[in-house]
Amino acid sequence: MLLSIAMPFVAGLSAARAQDDVPTQLWDADAPLLSANQIPLLISVDFQVIKRWDKAADGYTFLHGVSLAWHDDKLYASFGHNQGSENTVSEEAHYRVSEDDGQTWGPLQKIDTGDEEDLAVSHGVFLSNQGTLWAFQGSYYGKMKDVHTRAYRLDPKTNQWQKLGVILEGGFWPMNQPVRMDDGNWIMSGFAAGPYSSDGVFPAAIAISHGDDFTKWDLNHIPVAESVKRMWGESAIFVDGKNVHNIARFGGSAVALLSVSNDFGRTWTPSTPSNLPMTTSKPAAGVLSNSQRYLVCTNAKDNGGKRNPLTIAVSKPGEDQFSRIYVIRRSLSSRRIGESGKNVSLSYPCAIEHEGKLYVGYSNNGGRGGNLNSAELAVIPIESLSVPSFPAK
Repeated sequence: MLLSIAMPFVAGLSAARAQDDVPTQLWDADAPLLSANQIPLLISVDFQVIKRWDKAADGYTFLHGVSLAWHDDKLYASFGHNQGSENTVSEEAHYRVSEDDGQTWGPLQKIDTGDEEDLAVSHGVFLSNQGTLWAFQGSYYGKMKDVHTRAYRLDPKTNQWQKLGVILEGGFWPMNQPVRMDDGNWIMSGFAAGPYSSDGVFPAAIAISHGDDFTKWDLNHIPVAESVKRMWGESAIFVDGKNVHNIARFGGSAVALLSVSNDFGRTWTPSTPSNLPMTTSKPAAGVLSNSQRYLVCTNAKDNGGKRNPLTIAVSKPGEDQFSRIYVIRRSLSSRRIGESGKNVSLSYPCAIEHEGKLYVGYSNNGGRGGNLNSAELAVIPIESLSVPSFPAK
């Protein structure tokens, strides 16, 4: 999101452990950290276009925040859409459905366009659970005022979204799909948003469900290290038992911020700069079925805030530190599917595993600047994400 107005958010509503116990190592120091042009390109990736940017045909300019879900053997993709400027009241939550593994997509449909005065409903996340498809959408009034999350449930008989109302306030905007924890609750990562300020701290945040009741959630704002003076904390998590790692977008530098909880997300170490470079954009993270952790964003040595190439960092199975990075696609691509150019931004990824493949949705601005994006899809075989052994330094 590229925002434009005033007032920082007040952070630090959750308890933190001692400052001297803050982890900062997301990258395995024994593994070589490469520059963008040195990172190997994944070859066996299938690319598709979810929604082409086409203002002349449909009038929409802004598109951002792709979310994916597999439900009833269909692939759902949602995003925020706006015929006006980004983060204004004309934002809408749209989606499309594919019945052939993302090769083709059905008509553009609406989750919600905001039926209250001055209400905008934008991008969010999906969750398919026990035969029901849920959507949790970031929403606000006016221009990013009173940010909150609304819940929706797809009615299988009418194929219409049932509006369940506001489920989370306090600025919470979901950024990655909920993950079930071993205590029976679900945890959903996001951040505490508000009208943007260039020197504001908008912290990472998580929401914890009351079991499988997705209309009731506990909100937890993750505390921030004293060294962090600017932050737009869009965040992602990976979960291992009671241990949860939160990886958040920084504002002061192009590195990932790291926070860790050892009690199912109830208390957290402060978000602290890590040793992993990451562009200032939304990340996506998770744990693959083979126990590898992954992080999709732009991670490369000395790459600054560039939103290309789109990369995936992976760990060895069962380890919490990343030790290998692959390029999913570069700005200039010869694949002939999707937009390509020297100054293309590839950003705001989401990811979901299905039948041995990782499905990655992302925005591609085609070099137009801003978030005048197409929505695109990359499908990666899990077996291609292995990590070689490196000699110790």
